[in-house]
Amino acid sequence: MRAIFVFFKCEPGRAYAVARDMADTVEELSEMHSVSGPYDLLGKFYLEADRDIGLFVVERLQTMPGVKDTQTIQAFNAFTGGAGRQG
Repeated sequence: MRAIFVFFKCEPGRAYAVARDMADTVEELSEMHSVSGPYDLLGKFYLEADRDIGLFVVERLQTMPGVKDTQTIQAFNAFTGGAGRQG
């Protein structure tokens, strides 16, 4: 599995509805956060290694009602701190 992070710009007043809809219908969603700045939401999704990221974002996420724009970031490695730190 690999993680991707997707920022979402939503139609005015629709950010929480978009977050709820994705939580209810997108099984690849791990976490959804409301954020400040140029985007309204940040989602963390886990995809199978052979899954086409572009198709997933374009066909599954960008077509959700209330989504105006996205920006996708692919993660390479995860690092943890505190109690989760290894070494």
